[in-house]
Amino acid sequence: MKANEYRNLTTAEIEQNVTSLKEELFNLRFQLATGQLETTSRIKQVRKDIARAKTVLRQRELGIG
Repeated sequence: MKANEYRNLTTAEIEQNVTSLKEELFNLRFQLATGQLETTSRIKQVRKDIARAKTVLRQRELGIG
């Protein structure tokens, strides 16, 4: 999801999205450790999505965005 798409969501929706992305990242790391992960690039995508969402949340706290 892009930053502009996160800006259109409510704060609660973004926080819920971050929680689900963290769970997905945990599962991906577990699959990587056990050798079951096929697309390792998904880890990078999820990490960047978490960062985008947290950036939008922080901008709202500071009143920037």
